[in-house]
Amino acid sequence: MRGMPFLNSIVDILRRVPKIPGAIGRYLTTRSPRFLAGFLAVALCVLVMCLPSAYSVEWPGPTRDVLGTVGGDGKSVDDQVIQVSGADTHKDSGRLLLVTVSANGVPGYPVTNAEVLWGWIASDRVVMPREAVVPVGQTTQEYKKETDREMSSSQSNAIKAAERFLAANADVAESAGLTGADLSKLKVSMHVDDIGGPSAGMMYTLGLIDKLTPADETGGKTIAGTGTIDAKGKVGSIGGIRLKMLGAKRDGATWFLAPESNCGEVVGHVPSGLRDVKVSTLDEAYDALVAIGQGKGDSLPHCTVDTVDKQIKR
Repeated sequence: MRGMPFLNSIVDILRRVPKIPGAIGRYLTTRSPRFLAGFLAVALCVLVMCLPSAYSVEWPGPTRDVLGTVGGDGKSVDDQVIQVSGADTHKDSGRLLLVTVSANGVPGYPVTNAEVLWGWIASDRVVMPREAVVPVGQTTQEYKKETDREMSSSQSNAIKAAERFLAANADVAESAGLTGADLSKLKVSMHVDDIGGPSAGMMYTLGLIDKLTPADETGGKTIAGTGTIDAKGKVGSIGGIRLKMLGAKRDGATWFLAPESNCGEVVGHVPSGLRDVKVSTLDEAYDALVAIGQGKGDSLPHCTVDTVDKQIKR
């Protein structure tokens, strides 16, 4: 193949390919036993790091504006997180963020030992035994069904709590042009993709009330929060609140509504630039929302060591 040096080079390389495994073998056999032991140890470590782990790793998940759209683009009416028919709705200038925790090591979301190792090191990760997060033996289908059921129940309670709140607070209901009869005719649906569990109940409730009333409750601010809600408006504790506060801060929130029953996990862990407000009922949460919107949030109660001490004594 004279005059074709490129092809000659390729042919030469191809001739040498079958000799490569043998060359590697000779190289390894000429090394000391210590070298071979080290090589095998490294290979074993890499293998172990790639194996599934018995732990679960959690980190700050995405947030969603309950006053906005599912995709967050603020454009499609059909994709509103909270859709209402039977009453006029009003736009708020701020945002109300529900917060979440993402996790691997739960059914359907496997985690490797390498990810767990990183979870122990990273400040925004939490590592726990898998059985502390989900029941032993729970399948992917069972896990999804359970979280979907909790989310559906949370949304149902949010609607009932909002209706109960408006019925009990005539001034707020009247500002929305609603009567008791109107409330019974409301049709509400809520849509959040790929998010399950009950912890967004309070924020769904506040979002629904905000959309129904003409007042600009947020005052243009970004307010995050978490907590379960029952039909009577009681705000309950949730898991992963430290990670949720990190997610809220990351996505621009300056205020965070936290269940009073979670104060033990809040004290000393509020990110810089985020102000927590403790609440135990829907009335307290709504009053806090209005106060923050009016620039009076600094006077609101927050989680303190005294709060935690009182809870312990109970």
